[in-house]
Amino acid sequence: MAEFDLAHRIFVSYIDKSREYYLALGYANPYRWARYDDAPFALLEKPLIECRVGIITTAALTEEGAVVNEVYAAPADPPPVALYTDHRSWDKKATHTRDVESFLPIRRVSELVAERRIESLSPRFYGAPTQFSQRLTIEKHAPLILDLCRADQVDVALLVPL
Repeated sequence: MAEFDLAHRIFVSYIDKSREYYLALGYANPYRWARYDDAPFALLEKPLIECRVGIITTAALTEEGAVVNEVYAAPADPPPVALYTDHRSWDKKATHTRDVESFLPIRRVSELVAERRIESLSPRFYGAPTQFSQRLTIEKHAPLILDLCRADQVDVALLVPL
C-alpha cells in the first residue's frame, strides 16, 4: 500500500463518481447536477433579531417502525432524542448521527433566542425527503415545506441536510 501525506486532503470527486456510475449502469446521458442561475433567495425584510427561524432536516421520522419518506412537520419542543438517518449515505464506520444537534440544532437555535440574536424558533421543525428528482423537489416537496413554514410564520429557514 502506498503512503500518503496526511497534511494534504485526499477527496472523492462526487461529480466524477456519479457520472461514471450512471454511465456504467448504461444510461445514455451522464448525471446532470442541479444548477440554478436564478436562486430563489431574498434579502431579509427585517433584522434577524425580529425573525422566527425554522429548521429543515433530511433526517426522517418513523411511525410504527416504518420510515416516513415524505415532507413532515414535528414539534420542536421537546427536541427529538433521535431521528432515523440510516437511509442516508455517509461513512458509517468513521462517524455517526447519534448527536441529533449535528443535523437538527434546535437547542443551539434556542440559545440564540435566549441571547436575543433571533426573535424565536418555529414551534415545529420540518423534514424533507432526499430524492434524486429535481422535479419532485421543485414541484412537490419545496412547496409543501414552504406552506408549513408560512403556516408557522417562519421568516428564515435553516437547511441542515445530512
